[in-house]
Amino acid sequence: MKEAVGLMGGTFDPIHFGHLAAAEEARVRFQLARVIFVPNGQPPHKPDYLPTPAEARYEMVVLATASNPGFEASRVEIDRPGPSYAVDTVHDLGRQLGFDTQFHFIAGTDALLEMLTWREPEHLVQSCEFIAVSRPGYELHELQEKLPSDLLVRIHMLEVPGLWISSTELRRRATAGLSLRYLTPYAVVRYIAAHGLYSRSPTDSPGLGL
Repeated sequence: MKEAVGLMGGTFDPIHFGHLAAAEEARVRFQLARVIFVPNGQPPHKPDYLPTPAEARYEMVVLATASNPGFEASRVEIDRPGPSYAVDTVHDLGRQLGFDTQFHFIAGTDALLEMLTWREPEHLVQSCEFIAVSRPGYELHELQEKLPSDLLVRIHMLEVPGLWISSTELRRRATAGLSLRYLTPYAVVRYIAAHGLYSRSPTDSPGLGL
């Protein structure tokens, strides 16, 4: 029997409760054996964005997912040189876990609307199913208007109530010295503070809710 595995990719700069809630909802709703979080090494669609070093983002993902036995973190993208393409990640993880693994790629609806601009989208569609995470009440018509029917049949909608937090907002709050508690796991809050991530200068000591 094929193992169903969720893949949640992202910059995770930093990871937060929105990511975790969406992954857990997908794991339960679609009966996934586990969800693998895959931090980007070099985001191909953000050429002007300089992310926090990959090792730090990976370590935050490890801290955030450690308490859930259904979650794990993968280094596959941060250890692979060059831009991080989803099609390469699915292939590499298929080679590790077995090509009969049934992958479910978990992503926000906004990201999936841009799927046709991804590398080798037709190959990616053949390699996995997709779980489109959306706000409650999101209309399907945008996906129907922009994506071809052969792709739409492989997309499953998943509404996740609340927790619409963004990594951008967490970075802004950290830079401003505002609290991050209850937005991301406390272990991640402590990691950000200990390593001075997102601070305006190395001497800044944001409260971050510690």
